[in-house]
Amino acid sequence: MDGTNILNNLKQFIKTILKNLHIDPTLNMKYDRQTEKVIQKLLKPTSNTIDVGCHKGEMLEKFMKASPKGVHFAFEPIPAMFHGLTQKYAGQNCRVFPYALAEKPGQAEFNFVKNAPAYSGLKQRKYAVDKPEIEKIQVEIKTLDEVIPANVKIDFIKIDVEGAEYGVLRGGSETVKKNKPVIIFECGIGASDFYGTTPAAVHELIVHEYGLHLSTMQRWLKNEKPFAENEFIETYNQA
Repeated sequence: MDGTNILNNLKQFIKTILKNLHIDPTLNMKYDRQTEKVIQKLLKPTSNTIDVGCHKGEMLEKFMKASPKGVHFAFEPIPAMFHGLTQKYAGQNCRVFPYALAEKPGQAEFNFVKNAPAYSGLKQRKYAVDKPEIEKIQVEIKTLDEVIPANVKIDFIKIDVEGAEYGVLRGGSETVKKNKPVIIFECGIGASDFYGTTPAAVHELIVHEYGLHLSTMQRWLKNEKPFAENEFIETYNQA
């Protein structure tokens, strides 16, 4: 076993211990734990889900476990990760697509951050790594409405695309309006603003156009009231 594998195994071991102790030393671990709680509370065995920005499939795995009789749609434009997902879930109740999602279809240059793949996206943004190694790759862009069959009821959507979430949501207008799913998505300064997204625009889209409510996972899990527009804007600016 080489040094890299030893280090990765050690990181996973430490992460598992912290998880079992309910300790979240990073925001990502905190949000992952909250996402798991949402899954446990929301998903039924027959629920259908969408994972946009599937990465290695960590959350997709949990969707499939919680909803073994549902159908699950996953999107991952990084070629190596897409192929890994297709091999891992071949023959299962999961459909994996190699597309980036946005408001309109087309072709685009995608920033693959080789030493921090989770930060990859259609636009360059701030990265929490020193000297990010960025490889430009060409990807095909689709809209959510193009890919998701109209006759499939969608219960849950997770979107993690490093700031491009608003475009994904706009490209899924028919899917969202028809199904009114619970949606988990990132939205905040340091990512969303690189795409020109404003909190007012997000509130207008989600609340007024789609007829849904806006909240944090923590608020939702505690059954607290959703955000008023001013509360959402304040929370966005503090992120």
